[in-house]
Amino acid sequence: MNQSDLETKTTLRDRWMDWREGDSSKQWWKWPLSLLGLYLLITILLGMYWSLTPARFDVAEQASQLAAEHGGKVVTGSVTTAALIGVMETLLEKPGGYLHNDIFPPGLWLDNIPSWEFGALVQSRDLARAMREVHSRSQSQSTEDKDLAEAEPRLNFSSNSWMLPASEKQYREALKYTRSYLVRLSDDNASDAQFYARADNLRYWLDTVDSRLGSLSQRLSASVGQRRFNTDLAGDESAVQATGGPGEIEVKTPWLEIDNVFYEARGAAWALIHFLKAAELDFAEVLQKKNATVGLQQIIRELEATQDTVWSPMILNGTGFGTLANHSLVMANYLSRANAAIIDLRELLAKG
Repeated sequence: MNQSDLETKTTLRDRWMDWREGDSSKQWWKWPLSLLGLYLLITILLGMYWSLTPARFDVAEQASQLAAEHGGKVVTGSVTTAALIGVMETLLEKPGGYLHNDIFPPGLWLDNIPSWEFGALVQSRDLARAMREVHSRSQSQSTEDKDLAEAEPRLNFSSNSWMLPASEKQYREALKYTRSYLVRLSDDNASDAQFYARADNLRYWLDTVDSRLGSLSQRLSASVGQRRFNTDLAGDESAVQATGGPGEIEVKTPWLEIDNVFYEARGAAWALIHFLKAAELDFAEVLQKKNATVGLQQIIRELEATQDTVWSPMILNGTGFGTLANHSLVMANYLSRANAAIIDLRELLAKG
């Protein structure tokens, strides 16, 4: 190596060291950039952790624990009430807490787990309404339960309110009233708190579940887009509607919402598994007399299949018989089968 090459190498090395070490006044941007990179790394890892779906819990054990906390006992309706409390506590206390109304990273960047939360929240609202309207009342003219009358509207508060008041605050107040109802339910001296496990009451709630699952199934099936005949007035020759509609309609879920609908359905099914298992215990005698227990168990099994691990890093949207899978269509299949079983169960409960 000649003298010229040595001088060139030395010059390049000196420039590199000057750039690395430099004067602190010229390298001020390094610290903010490093802190920003560290912040992004932490939020990404935290977001991945917060996106994990919570595990299921045992509804019977949940009821026993809550009864022990309040010095009560497990009675008819305790398991259903405990299941509602357990689902709402999970939404509020899982890693990251309630994320649907977050306005800061990483919650702001997440959409799958907030959609999952909304699906479970809607099912909780429906059960709370059924408990207020029929489960706690002996007939249509009877007085509604004072605690459930306070809890149900709070659960229906906006799901994305960040403050004044925050959604979490309203839901925690709803939990407080639901716990109060549970305590009164097992108190022999508080006869004003009741839970009537009747076939018509169970049918009332299942009718709402039927509609929810049907809607979710249609939205999931629309992931690939399809043209459907307009059947809005089918079956009733005298039926009319406010404005006219086309004979065929094209239904397609927007591409950016496909994974949201999938996780909303997954969250709804997760909550329903707990509520149906609770109904299996609280309505055990009714189901046994109707020979409907196995039908309810089959619904639960179909819904449990929706909770299998998603091994793909993203929700795939292949065509029905294409090369890639379509996770939405698979989810729709399970929900449709559960929905059909619910229709059969409702008809069975309606028979004398």
